[in-house]
Amino acid sequence: MRAARRLRRPLAAGGRFALLAAFVAFCAFPFYWMLITAFKSTTDLIEVSHNPLVFNAPPTLAHVRQLFVETQFGQWLLNTLAVGVAVVAITLVLAVPAGYALARLAGRGGHRLAIGIFLTYLVPPTILFIPFARIIAVLGLQDSLWSLVLVYPSFTVPFCTWLLMGFFKAIPPELEEAAMIDGLSRLGAFVRVAVPVAISGVLATVIFTLTLVMQEFVYGLTFITSSSAYTVAVGVPTFLVRGDVYFWGAIMAACLIVSLPIAALFTLFIDRFVAGFTVGAVKQ
Repeated sequence: MRAARRLRRPLAAGGRFALLAAFVAFCAFPFYWMLITAFKSTTDLIEVSHNPLVFNAPPTLAHVRQLFVETQFGQWLLNTLAVGVAVVAITLVLAVPAGYALARLAGRGGHRLAIGIFLTYLVPPTILFIPFARIIAVLGLQDSLWSLVLVYPSFTVPFCTWLLMGFFKAIPPELEEAAMIDGLSRLGAFVRVAVPVAISGVLATVIFTLTLVMQEFVYGLTFITSSSAYTVAVGVPTFLVRGDVYFWGAIMAACLIVSLPIAALFTLFIDRFVAGFTVGAVKQ
């Protein structure tokens, strides 16, 4: 029996290690595919007899050079970053106090209002296209990044408000009451007590908003017509897909450059990000 137990333990450990290794390989494979495709020569990419998982010819920087020299990829990155920062700021300014207010609003009315706000996030963007286009035209924001800054919070604020409401509900009101007894106002208790405790939800909000801005395509393509004002999600497929010709090397190089910062951000704050969605789901 002892021998069987001793044998069972390393087998179980080996099984867990194999399962974990398979999961890590599955998750890392897209990044490996982007990396190897971005630095393969065009001949190596199109030759069907070559192994697609290894370099059959020496690596090249031609695709990266094409991305930055023949397109305005650098400008698209700056545009995406500018829109992302602006949308994150607007989302935090609106969603943080809204989430706190809903968390502290007692009764059925508060719960129904929270559900109503979240349901607006589920409205398909295609339904909102015509009214948004009318608003952008009236404000004279066509072909301007400000049109995206105006539209994107309509998607991010409802969801982030719902997410942050779960965090603020998890904070005992007694903490704020104790702070107000010590001399803080309601606003002071909110800023100096509630927000720091709910910092995980704030980080989850930032990550979600940045991810949405970097991948949104429909409104970016519709409201922006100048190539110099494109975001990455619009510029890359517009200039690197010509008819039935796909410049896979440059496309994968662009995907790799854009996805690595997001992946690093997820890795740094993965615990807080998962906690954000977990608390938001359980505490409603």
